[in-house]
Amino acid sequence: MKFSTAFLLAAPAAAFAPGASIRQSVPLQMSTEAATEKAFAKLPASVKPGVVTGQALRDLLDHAKEAGFAIPGVNVVGSNSINACIEAAKKYGGPIMVTFSKGGGQFIAGKAADNTDDAASIAGCVAAALHVREVAALYDVPVVLHTDHCQKAWLPWIDGLLTANKAYYDIHGVPLFSSHMLDLSEEPLEENIAICKEYMEKFAELDILLEFELGVTGGEEDGVDNSDIDSARLYTQPEEVFYAYEQLSQVPNSAFTCAASFGNVHGVYAPGNVELKPVILHNTQEYIQEKLGTDDTKPMRFVFHGGSGSSVEDIQYAIEAGVIKMNIDTDTQWAFWDGIRGYEAKYHDYLQSQIGNPEGDDKPNKKYYDPRMALRAGEEAMAARLCQAAEDLKCTNVLN
Repeated sequence: MKFSTAFLLAAPAAAFAPGASIRQSVPLQMSTEAATEKAFAKLPASVKPGVVTGQALRDLLDHAKEAGFAIPGVNVVGSNSINACIEAAKKYGGPIMVTFSKGGGQFIAGKAADNTDDAASIAGCVAAALHVREVAALYDVPVVLHTDHCQKAWLPWIDGLLTANKAYYDIHGVPLFSSHMLDLSEEPLEENIAICKEYMEKFAELDILLEFELGVTGGEEDGVDNSDIDSARLYTQPEEVFYAYEQLSQVPNSAFTCAASFGNVHGVYAPGNVELKPVILHNTQEYIQEKLGTDDTKPMRFVFHGGSGSSVEDIQYAIEAGVIKMNIDTDTQWAFWDGIRGYEAKYHDYLQSQIGNPEGDDKPNKKYYDPRMALRAGEEAMAARLCQAAEDLKCTNVLN
């Protein structure tokens, strides 16, 4: 039985629940000519406009690591923030990672939707991923589709997304999402990596990349509150990273990134309240290189969580250590709101009633209170903030 894109949009969330059975097929093979023809002068030939998965994603991340730039990874909550991300990527001339959280998926499905067994969280992420796939290529930029922190109690959410990935893979030969994050950093190291390895085996069958976390990112974000965590847990040890690298590398076709903690904190805090130590990442790369006996000076792909509000110096020193993606949420949330706030301030006197403004008591205000106007102001402000972030991440003009 074949499933169309319309099925993926219209099927009840139960269809993506853990344990749902959907047939898997052999991946579709690109022609040699299509695979080798370069779409972007400065990127590997495998990287094309639109959503990037599998080998093309590995090539993109490894190129970023060697070229010395990191991709902005942005949490989104609807089509407006999705579009702002991809618009920004087109403007700054680089890739973008569009990221969904469990709560973000539920919000996209609608807060009134039934979320029993994570049905709304799953359906919202799937629907938004399909939206990205429909529009991304129109912007002529590479887009990575990713999901954020998933703690142990939330694994059924990932199981549901895996079922959706299999359904999409069965039709198209590629997964719906590029990558998923498991955040089992609250569990003992061995259990954390054992579960990650179990999921890496499932991901590898579908060419999905795994992001895992070691140590703990402080602060609070989208239902994960580590505000009172022991500060010692904010700093990951090289031995822990190597253990994870060694275990996950045993899985055939494995691809992974590591969110190692080096003092990262979600949110924005006054200067001096957060002590980042990106030298930990440098030391870890040296440790793994020595253990592997390789010439590769940056064998691990690192990602940077809690990046909002960090100094440019710390960000770029972390990139030198192999950081290929930095998460941005707090700053882009503020930017979107600030755009709406500015719109309201500019047109305040046109937004107090449906009829009547400074131009006359009988003048209509519909073109001012049309929701698209304020939302567009939010999109523009968020895109501008992401262009600034791309500058800090050295991710501008990296396509052509």
